[in-house]
Amino acid sequence: MALAGCSVRSLAVRALGNSLAGAGDVFASDEDPELVRDALPFALKTMEALLAQRPDDRNLLLSACSGFTQYSWAFVETDALLAEPEDLGEARRLEDRALKLYLRGRDDCLHALDLERPGIREALETHPEEAVGAFGPDDVELLYWTGASWGAAIGLGLDRPELTVDLPAVRALMERVLELDERFQAGAAHEAMIALDGVPRTMGGSPERAREHFERAVELSAGRRAGPYLSLARSVAIPEQDVETFRDVLRETLAIDPDADPSVRLANLIAQRRARFLLDHVEDYFLDAGEGG
Repeated sequence: MALAGCSVRSLAVRALGNSLAGAGDVFASDEDPELVRDALPFALKTMEALLAQRPDDRNLLLSACSGFTQYSWAFVETDALLAEPEDLGEARRLEDRALKLYLRGRDDCLHALDLERPGIREALETHPEEAVGAFGPDDVELLYWTGASWGAAIGLGLDRPELTVDLPAVRALMERVLELDERFQAGAAHEAMIALDGVPRTMGGSPERAREHFERAVELSAGRRAGPYLSLARSVAIPEQDVETFRDVLRETLAIDPDADPSVRLANLIAQRRARFLLDHVEDYFLDAGEGG
């Protein structure tokens, strides 16, 4: 009876885990960001509770990684952006929380990668190009979310050498995704590369490459995803102090129909919220904002 009870419990945990692992599309297509904001923490903590029972469940690890990354970007980091003009201290507190959530997600993804290639974290930190070569087409989603979570953390800590030292690892992960399937999630890796190439040239960035990735991301998404426009505005236009491009791409962000691609409806709504804020605070990001509304 005890063995039967353990078996039933194991089946129940597995069934719930599979259900949660496949729930991402439900959240991503929702039209009510606040509803998702309220629901996601419970789902994420449930995943962690299940991972305590099944710590090597690849699908659960991937779902937790992507879930923490998306929650942090959509809500915690966005709240930090919106708070900055009025309460810098609160903005920094939220950024620190967002950073911790990104790293939490990254560690879940690295654990999943380590199941297939033990020692992958150390390999990524020392020989990133060689390390990613061990992964194939079936690993694209995991490679992408490892890079996305890690890159998002670095993006919030560009002044922290202990984080920026891992930029080559993130670049290698995203470049491997592009090699294996550049069409993954309508060019999501190209979108990520906009930010990676938007870092200073001394850190390996290149505004020219960032714009090339922007054009390809827009092409692959048929212009229905707001992310590439928002990324170009923040990662390229602001550092270059190109206020005209900044305004133009943010207006294009707002012109996108969130319902045109239901799979990223929520992300588009959040990106448009950010775009409206940035347009309302142009003078905070440019020495000469000029006139442009």
